[in-house]
Amino acid sequence: MNLVIASVVISWFHWRLSPQKIMQLFIRHQTVYHYSAPLTYTIQQLRLTPRTELHQHALSWQIRTAGQRHAYTDAYGNSSHTLTITGQHHEVSIIAEGLVETTAPYQGRITDPDTFSPLVFTVATRLTEPVPAILDFAGTHLPDTGKTTTGALLQLATHIRSAVTYQSGATLVTTSASDALQLGQGVCQDHAHLFLACCHARGIPARYVSGYIDPESSSHAESHAWIDAWVDDHDYSGWVSIDVTHACLMSAAYCRLAIGRDYDSAAPVRGVRRGGGLETLSVNVQVVPR
Repeated sequence: MNLVIASVVISWFHWRLSPQKIMQLFIRHQTVYHYSAPLTYTIQQLRLTPRTELHQHALSWQIRTAGQRHAYTDAYGNSSHTLTITGQHHEVSIIAEGLVETTAPYQGRITDPDTFSPLVFTVATRLTEPVPAILDFAGTHLPDTGKTTTGALLQLATHIRSAVTYQSGATLVTTSASDALQLGQGVCQDHAHLFLACCHARGIPARYVSGYIDPESSSHAESHAWIDAWVDDHDYSGWVSIDVTHACLMSAAYCRLAIGRDYDSAAPVRGVRRGGGLETLSVNVQVVPR
């Protein structure tokens, strides 16, 4: 048994034997697109089904939409749907809701089996490109070894919070990590992208996580984004889940929807349309602990 497998096995036994805080989160996520003119065709990619992992599973879950949905599992193991709506329509309404039971991963460690190498998550994207300013930032706050610890990554999260102040509406979903760093303001997805960019600049695997957070544990929106990063602690090598916006480990207050390289590959809803004129988007997310 190699060291990585052994550490995962040890972590799993810690997770099983440790006292666990169990939560049940009722989640309702409504997305409505309104249009000023009729549409003739809509296609949407939905990642609105919570992942089934050691620390969470859905007790009940449903998605309600018009049109036709085709279920599939994407390249990163996310439960997904392709939604198509044909014929004339003026709005697209998507409601996902259900009850999810969660527990806090032991020391934030995500020990679910992987189907591919963590090196998949060392590749930069348009949103996480390590431009010179990010290389300087990473050089200041991470070792140049390709390895790191949970403690060092939590310190990196603290530095990112200081460099990019949380400000709702300051950025868009198309804003890159470098743009957010230059602006000095952003939201959770900007914090996540900057963290990913820093890790990739040092050869550390790191991936984007989309999901929800119990609002009683946060001053920010219930729809949330954070990261998983690969650590080499003295007793464990593997993924650790960190909320960069709060500089803390993921707890039972979080529900994970999807993982990916960045927002584009883990977004809850993305799509294209034919017609429609001007678009107005409204999103309402409720997360209520039971």
